[in-house]
Amino acid sequence: MDWKTHRIDALLEQALEEDQAARDTTTQLTVDPALRASASVIAREDLVVAGLGAIARILEIYARLDKRSSAHTRFEVVSHPEIFDGVRLRKGQVLAVIRHNAQTLLSCERVILNLLQHLSGIATLTRKYADAIEGTHARVLDTRKTVPGMRLLEKYAVLSGGGVNHRMDLAAAILLKNNHIALGGGIPTVLERALAGRRPGQRVQVEVRTTRELDEALAHGAESILLDNMTPAEVKAAVERIHSSGRAIPIEASGGIVLDNIRAYAEAGVDFISVGALTHSARAVDISMSIVAQWN
Repeated sequence: MDWKTHRIDALLEQALEEDQAARDTTTQLTVDPALRASASVIAREDLVVAGLGAIARILEIYARLDKRSSAHTRFEVVSHPEIFDGVRLRKGQVLAVIRHNAQTLLSCERVILNLLQHLSGIATLTRKYADAIEGTHARVLDTRKTVPGMRLLEKYAVLSGGGVNHRMDLAAAILLKNNHIALGGGIPTVLERALAGRRPGQRVQVEVRTTRELDEALAHGAESILLDNMTPAEVKAAVERIHSSGRAIPIEASGGIVLDNIRAYAEAGVDFISVGALTHSARAVDISMSIVAQWN
């Protein structure tokens, strides 16, 4: 098991423990432990799905937490071959059908739905941003503005929605932001240190907010530029300045970018546009679960 799988399993187990799913008193007192059931997971609005693969893993982890024999009965999760993470679904479509012990389905229902609603909400919002810049060469990036503990899954949902992952964490890449520059002695100083001390394969990106900062970053070896909190017109001028310098480096825009203006930034010529809202402001989409008994 790799570290990513281990982290995701730990998160799913925590969610089940938080809900005390294995001690679901209402279900255990009212539903026959031998009853099998079929649960249909249904989109209640148009959406882009993400997180389907977690359904089976939640049920497997639940079986480990619940020592009763009914939790270990056979189950299957079935989706139409054309339905998988990243696919657009219409209101009323079934994401998946789960056949399992009825008590287990009831006890895991909320954890399954919470995860699917949240991840599909991120994928749905990301798809809107990606669609808004279709036809340009720019790509939509996520940020580290994620729910603590949820980053791997939230960034996966961004990918499902057609976005691109920025750095996963602080150790993954070097991004010299304004506070690093201010506290480290200025762009020339921090760039020199970063370029000298980086690990193999690490690109050094510099955040700039003015033409002077941009010129300093270019002159001292920046390998990628982040244009922060500029207007589309300012971004276009900065892109032209970078190109005229002869430096063929990635250019990113960030700050104050929303659905209404993202295309203007894309048309200004940047390669990437980072949008924190993809993860910190995505609305959970409406997904429900309909459970019926299977008597045969």
